[in-house]
Amino acid sequence: MEQITRKVSPTVRLARAGIIAAIYAVLTYAFGPLAFGPLQIRPAEALCILPIFFPEAIPGLFVGCALANLISGYGIYDIVFGSLITLVAAVITYLTGRALKQNVLSAVLGGIPPVLFNALGIPLIIILVSVEESMASYWVYFAQMMLTQSAWVYAFGLPLYFGVVKLRAKEVKYFL
Repeated sequence: MEQITRKVSPTVRLARAGIIAAIYAVLTYAFGPLAFGPLQIRPAEALCILPIFFPEAIPGLFVGCALANLISGYGIYDIVFGSLITLVAAVITYLTGRALKQNVLSAVLGGIPPVLFNALGIPLIIILVSVEESMASYWVYFAQMMLTQSAWVYAFGLPLYFGVVKLRAKEVKYFL
């Protein structure tokens, strides 16, 4: 798909970032404690594909993740470092979309940063906060995070990607 570059007003960008943040936080809150830990039920991770299309998705995902992590049980470490992991992954996903001109390959490769960075970082947060956990648990948690992140980012993120592509092809104003 050809990259669409239209002038979007700052108000639309701000609104879109806010909507992404709100959807991310609400989807995560809906699953409560199941959304945290090494086996996460966090469908909001599908939104991590959106920076391919919208640069404003980067702060939207960061803020949404920070708000969601307020109830994580892993405290300030998850609020700060978990959200920073999402921020870095979103930036790299955005750059992937720019480099590969928003095609299917950009969706596949753009999903790697949120999967990999969360799998590398979240187990460290869990181990850091949990007194009874040891570094021996790291690789088990890494594998569990790779599995759950891949499921959310790809099983739900790819259909979201194709949905946005269709809406853009129909020139739906707020998806351009």
